[in-house]
Formats: sequence, structure tokens, C-alpha cells
Amino acid sequence: MQLIDGKSVSEKVLKECSAEIEKLGAYGKVPGLAVVLVGNDPASKAYVGSKVRTCEKLGVYSLKIELAEQTTQEELLKVIDELNQDPKIHGILVQSPPPVHIDESAVILRIKPEKDVDGFHPENVAKLTLEDSSGFVPCTPLGCLRLLQEYKIETNGANVVVVGRSMIVGKSMALLLMSNNSSGNSTVTVAHSRTKNLESVCARADIIVVAVGRAHFLDDKHISEGTVVIDVGINRVEDKSSKKGYKLVGDVDFDSVVDKCKAITPVPGGVGPMTISMLISNTIEACKRTI
Repeated sequence: MQLIDGKSVSEKVLKECSAEIEKLGAYGKVPGLAVVLVGNDPASKAYVGSKVRTCEKLGVYSLKIELAEQTTQEELLKVIDELNQDPKIHGILVQSPPPVHIDESAVILRIKPEKDVDGFHPENVAKLTLEDSSGFVPCTPLGCLRLLQEYKIETNGANVVVVGRSMIVGKSMALLLMSNNSSGNSTVTVAHSRTKNLESVCARADIIVVAVGRAHFLDDKHISEGTVVIDVGINRVEDKSSKKGYKLVGDVDFDSVVDKCKAITPVPGGVGPMTISMLISNTIEACKRTI
């Protein structure tokens, strides 16, 4: 069994980003990322802080905009309009989920596609579907794909089951893996929490990508010998032995499946670190396209 170390691959991606940033300096360009946070969700605050610190470490211009919980839809859209017009900003990210009174789809639509480094604007989704490389791909599935590449896990002709159907991960991951290129060419089945006979569907897979947001959703009954497992889930479960009172676990019951796997991502330390590094990579690409 091989443990897929997302932390080390993420560090490699960030080194590549650093070299690209240096090259952009010759053109007088500094990549700029704006992160907008509405409300006081502790997990979102921590995630935004991590993004900002990574930007500062690399020399990416970062703009953190924190808005009150009661910020109106119109006020938020006005902020996005200003960022769309700001030449120092190449990527715009509105931290999800926003408060319930905010229409997230309207927010995504308002961001210029060329600054949508999260890859959720319909124009970028369409480009992903059409295999048009001028669009931006959502960061988490892009990070998963990079992990498969780094560990030389063959996707060409592989049977892949993607468990989860969100645009953030599941649908985008499926589109990437079925693409007609050296990192795709897989036969992809998209399953979800309501799939009948999920155990037998997963048992046929060479590669399983899981993103359903349920702790230990898959166990050893879903995994065949020699399967590669990419676990995107990050869930808090009670742990009285921890000072925090909880621990982080994935959507896969790691302990029950690890001995059957050819390779597997741990949680934490697997897919998680890749999301921010691919966000920085997308921001740098957005900056390069302005030259």
C-alpha cells in the first residue's frame, strides 16, 4: 500500500508557483487574489486565513475582504463589481458557504469568468465540458488529478467511480477523468448517496474518488483488492482523547480499507493541502493571461 502524501505534492506545486511568480516579475506583474468572506463561520475564517498566509509567503498580492453577516446581496455584488475592475486582482474567490440570505449562484455569475479561479462560473464549467483549456478548473478536483499524476496512477482505460455529484468536486472530477487526454481516458461512473447497490458499483473500480461529506461513508465492503482511493472528505467527529474534542476523518473508513488499497490519501494530509496550491496556480495563470 502506498500513502499518497498531498502535503509533499502541494509543496512541489507551490515551488513551481514561486518560479512562475518570479518570471512574471520580469513583466512587472504580481498575481493578485481577492478573498471575500461574508459572516463569521469559524471554519471559513480559518480557511481564508490559510489562503492569505500562503499568498503572503509566495509573494502573491492578497486582498482579504471581511463583510458582516447581515451584508445584503446588493452590497456583496457591488464589492465583486469593484474587484472585477481592479487591475491588481486576477482572481476572485467568495468563500463558501455564504449566509443563507445570499444567492450563491448569483454571486458566481457576477465574477468575471477570467477572474473565476474557483472554476464555478458557467462559462468555465462549459469549457471544462468541452475540453477547452482556456477555462479554469475547480481547485479540488484539479488537485486530485495532480496527485494521480505525481504517483503515476494510470487513468488511461481505468474504471473510475466518483462518489459525489457536486460541481465543486464530483461532476468536475468525472469530466476531467473522462477527458480525451493523457490524464483522463477513464471510464467513469458517477455514484452518490442514493445509488442502488453502491457496494457492488464501487467494487468494480480501479480508482475511487469520494466526496460526499459523510464520515466513514465507504468501508471495506466497497473496496476491492488493489483499488486506488482518493478521499476528498474532511469531517469532524467527536474524540474525547483530543484536546480539541474532535478529530478529522475522511469519507472513507481508512483503517478498514487501508490493507486492501494499492494507494490511498490520508485525512488530513491528502487532498486538503492540494486545494490551496491549485488555487494559487490558477491565480498565477489568470495573471499570465493579462500579459
